[in-house]
Amino acid sequence: MTLGAASDASTATVLEELRAEVEVRQASVIREWTRIATWAEANTVDGVEGAATIRDGFVDTGLPIAGDGAPLVSEFALMELVAVLGRSPDGGRAYVGQVLGCAWRLPNVWAAVMAGRLAPWRAAKIADQTHALSAEAAAFVDRQLFNASGVGWAQLERMIAEAVLRFDPERAEAERAAAADQRYVDIDEPNTNGLASVSGLLDAADARDRDEAVARRASLLGALGDETSLDVRRSKAVGELARADLMLDLDGSPGRKASINVHITPATLAGENPVARWNDRPVSAEQVREWLGGVGTVVVRPVIDLAEHIPVTSYEIPDRHRTQVELRDHACRFPHCGRKARRCDLDHARPHGRGGPTCPCNLVPLCRRHHRAKTHSEWRYEVTMPGTYQWTSPNGFGWQVDHRGTHPLRT
Repeated sequence: MTLGAASDASTATVLEELRAEVEVRQASVIREWTRIATWAEANTVDGVEGAATIRDGFVDTGLPIAGDGAPLVSEFALMELVAVLGRSPDGGRAYVGQVLGCAWRLPNVWAAVMAGRLAPWRAAKIADQTHALSAEAAAFVDRQLFNASGVGWAQLERMIAEAVLRFDPERAEAERAAAADQRYVDIDEPNTNGLASVSGLLDAADARDRDEAVARRASLLGALGDETSLDVRRSKAVGELARADLMLDLDGSPGRKASINVHITPATLAGENPVARWNDRPVSAEQVREWLGGVGTVVVRPVIDLAEHIPVTSYEIPDRHRTQVELRDHACRFPHCGRKARRCDLDHARPHGRGGPTCPCNLVPLCRRHHRAKTHSEWRYEVTMPGTYQWTSPNGFGWQVDHRGTHPLRT
């Protein structure tokens, strides 16, 4: 056997083994889907009160996770299932909704998955695309998918558009209007190079105007001698347009503002420590100098001692306590949840009405959904040490949540 032939033979063997692994993995997912459907049958609720709903960004839409015609499942029971699956709260809700959407609303798609003719991930995407359809419209699309494995995404979109026009034109217009309420602009925390991602959903006309303004300002920067690339000049243009608005002094405080927590050490004074921080993100000291170059107002605060315990007698939480807890925990402390702490409620671990102090040692950041679960269901947690929490689900499953993440506890 020549070297080339041996290589061809080993490649064929590897590919055959890979195909076998794909088939094993797909069979495992199919079994998982079957068990999720069985779980759903045992955890339904009769009305929308207490039913799990989907989220769009930071907005709770109020729509059941699997769409019209699928069973309504208990919100608190779903939290336990998602935790057992090891998925994030929002990602897990979406995943379970996809499975239930296929099982109850798309029988042809479900049958294709169960028979191994359609990959589960493709079926999940079909469930996503048809989620907003009425049960009748979803059934229409499903009937066209008798051979679901041969349908492309563009063809699926055309089917869905036809189903909406055919069965629910008023809803199509209502959804168009409702979609406008989902517009947003989100700016991420800066990375270690001092750069932040910006994402958003805009009205098309607003987006066109914004693009034209950015393009015009980027072109002007180039004409004035900026030799950076067009993409870089466009990013600079966004900042310049923002600063032009800030200089209008609409609220009596023009210009960029900065608040700095200063921690002075001998290494800092000696110029030996070049590391600064934006919230909990390390950035270079040079980056901070560059930012401060365009600042109109600077507020300097002393660094916060995260181990400090100074309770207050009131139930209301002082800003200094909130800041301390956010710096300590960074995110919602429910298993696998990554919602930023600054967007969370602060829960009294020991209720204030039963003697729990309003103190950072007794305050835990929980997003609104998981705060409700702790308050109104059998989910419970204990603070085992500052910043470390041991959660127990309604059926006795356990997780430890700390600064390293979520860790299942085996009983």
